[in-house]
Parts: sequence; structure tokens; C-alpha cells
Amino acid sequence: MIHVTLADRPEFLAGDHTVLRELLHPAKQTLALGYSMAYGTLAPGARSKRHRLTSSEVYYIIAGLGRLTIDDSVVSVEQGSVVYVPPGGKQSLENSGPTAIEFLCLVDPAWRPEDEEVLE
Repeated sequence: MIHVTLADRPEFLAGDHTVLRELLHPAKQTLALGYSMAYGTLAPGARSKRHRLTSSEVYYIIAGLGRLTIDDSVVSVEQGSVVYVPPGGKQSLENSGPTAIEFLCLVDPAWRPEDEEVLE
């Protein structure tokens, strides 16, 4: 069994300029997983840099309000929103609310630096 808490995991600034805490990653923990999972935040008024992954991605919004742009589509997100981003989808998250957006992000297959391209 693996058990982690947010307090266990160090914060870091991701290439897209969201603040992440990596919760589960099969390359860094002894896990039989094909995906990775991170907890992220984005400050009020901030926007993540446009980027794309070769992996698929699922966002689950824990708190906050914003807009997620994937290619030419824009969807409003709020607490409880779940959004699937297909492999290669050009994406950016914008916080349009008064508090931080908090989210979980699942990447399948597991995130690797060489699979991500920041487009700006």
C-alpha cells in the first residue's frame, strides 16, 4: 500500500506555470499504475501556459472557477467539473474567479517531461 498526503508532497512550478504536487507516479513510487496523478492550483487571474501532451489527461476541479481551452473549444469549469483532454490537445486553464482553482490531474500514460510541449 502507498499512502500520501498533500503535506507529504513538495510543491513545484510546472512548465505550464501551474503549481503542482505530484501525488502518484509509477516511476517514482512502487506502483502498478499506468497513469500519474497530481494536485494543482492556479491563482486568481492567472492562466496556465498553452501546452500539449502526448498523453491523455483528465482534470477534476476541486474548487474555483475558470475556463479550460482545448484546441478551439472553451468550457467553463467549476467545483465538480471533469474534463477529458485528448492526446495532443492544445490546452490552457484560466482562473476567472476570486479564489485559487484547485484540481486533480490524471495523465495516462504517466506524465514524462519529454511528452510535454509548452507552446508559449
